[in-house]
Amino acid sequence: MGRYIARRLLETIPLLLVISIFVFMFIHLLPGDPARQMAGLEAPPEEVQAIREEYNLDKPLLEQYFIYMKDLLTGNMGRSLKVKIPVSELIASRFPFTLQLVFAGLLWGPVLGILIGVISAIKRGTWADMLGMLIAICGLSAPGFVLGLVGIQFFSVKLGWFPTGGLEGIKSLFLPSIVMGTGIMATLARYARSSMLEVLREDYVRTARAKGQKESIVMFRHAFKNSLIQVVTILGLQIGGLLSGSVITENIFSIPGMGRLLTDSISYRDYPAIQGLLMIFALEYVLINLIVDVLYGVINPKIRFD
Repeated sequence: MGRYIARRLLETIPLLLVISIFVFMFIHLLPGDPARQMAGLEAPPEEVQAIREEYNLDKPLLEQYFIYMKDLLTGNMGRSLKVKIPVSELIASRFPFTLQLVFAGLLWGPVLGILIGVISAIKRGTWADMLGMLIAICGLSAPGFVLGLVGIQFFSVKLGWFPTGGLEGIKSLFLPSIVMGTGIMATLARYARSSMLEVLREDYVRTARAKGQKESIVMFRHAFKNSLIQVVTILGLQIGGLLSGSVITENIFSIPGMGRLLTDSISYRDYPAIQGLLMIFALEYVLINLIVDVLYGVINPKIRFD
């Protein structure tokens, strides 16, 4: 397995290189002049030009890219144009807030989603199945910003149970965790149901029943375990989406995480911060996919890492 992991990590290098090119070009297509924004609208041209030279914005795009990659390979993501500190320090200061949100959503979203999906598959065609899928459809249909605003209006403004924003204490995590976890709960419920139903049609499940094994053993030792492979794939993608998709939640609840930092950086045309954040998000997806591949072998020992 060690060789497999090492090979997969090496395979991510060309992928991250391509991502870095797209990120760099996308950022430089954004309208506006960051040097002018930093200097101010009334600043003289000499001051604006000095800022361009300081941050290499006066050089050709290809040269800017090579300078960026050279710095990136040494762990230097550049300095933020807005707050004038290293981007790595800026991201490190915001990452714990986003991580708290992700964990809050993962505490209940995947568990409830898989539970709903498995029960719906076992009780296919009954009221339990219809109720479970109704919950899943509602969860998928409700936009995050709607859930957040409705939650603030009802639980915070009317009832006063939870704070309207910020991230101080467990109570302040409740409403953001609902927004973060609802989508993953609904998605996993649907995939867990379809995967479970597919496994229940397999010959080895019918054979286990024919041997007289208890239904609970058939369901959870044979069917449930094998249905988890597809669910784990979706769960890995959803976790990556939570890490990079916290923009809405953090802006609604005024949480100073990476999503809020990304929107602030885009509005300020903070090129180094935007590039650093997008590369971190891409790296998260790559590492999570690697972890998912390794988990395949844990769930199903028949999978070989050759």
